[in-house]
Amino acid sequence: MNVRTWRPYLSILVLLATVTFFVYFFVKHPVVRAQLEHTSPAALGLLLLIYLGTVVALAMINDATLRLCKVELGASESLLLTAYSSIINFFGPLQSGPAFRAVYLKKKYGLNLKNYTIATFMYYFFFACFSGLFLLSSILKGWLIVLALAGLFLALLARQNSWVKARLQALDLRSWYYLALATFLQVGLVALIYYIELKNVAPGTHFTQSLVYTGAANLALFVSLTPGAIGFREAFLLFSQRLHHISSSTIVAANIVDRAMYISLLLILALFIFGTHAQRQFKVRQN
Repeated sequence: MNVRTWRPYLSILVLLATVTFFVYFFVKHPVVRAQLEHTSPAALGLLLLIYLGTVVALAMINDATLRLCKVELGASESLLLTAYSSIINFFGPLQSGPAFRAVYLKKKYGLNLKNYTIATFMYYFFFACFSGLFLLSSILKGWLIVLALAGLFLALLARQNSWVKARLQALDLRSWYYLALATFLQVGLVALIYYIELKNVAPGTHFTQSLVYTGAANLALFVSLTPGAIGFREAFLLFSQRLHHISSSTIVAANIVDRAMYISLLLILALFIFGTHAQRQFKVRQN
């Protein structure tokens, strides 16, 4: 049995196990219900607004990635493509959003998939670096700036390497800083979302704790088999408790709020896309 055969079953198993864990924890720990009661409608509205901001950040990342590949995409189309692929990524099989974007862009713009893959890995590199720095921020503190500068120096040095240059020469590297800024904006907005969620269910939470929490949650995406890293993100957050010092009940309560808000965001995006029949342009252009 190959990976493609058993992966869907494993994903379903993880989803069921996570739902069971949430239900059990919710029933057996009244403190979780008490923490959820502290979440105000105003906070939920603010969270939804910031989540919409993350969609804009993802559209900027998509635009920056395409600029590296020397492909220009209009702002409205980039935003719409980001929203559409986000829905596919969550509700579709095996997080297929990136694959959909690649196929669509290749058929419409003749996108070079090898170049797009390299540019995408550049995004993953920035995402992993920022998330890793957030995760270790409670330990490194002032060393964060030093490490960030060292990382930038190493990145510039790597560009001088003949092997690296051979693989990057097809890209328009003048847009790398735009990709880095857009990625930092995305990670920063996610950190703000988590801080608001944690602060509402546990008022004593500090922003520095939410940074570590964000780093752990983001890195879980790299090993996830499930939509939105369901199950994997919660496991990473529980395993990293010694770094962020956030209780298990707070993690569960905050994740219940976060999952509800993210699904609400996707439903809003879906209603907009299908309500305006915007999905037709993607289906037509794939034929």
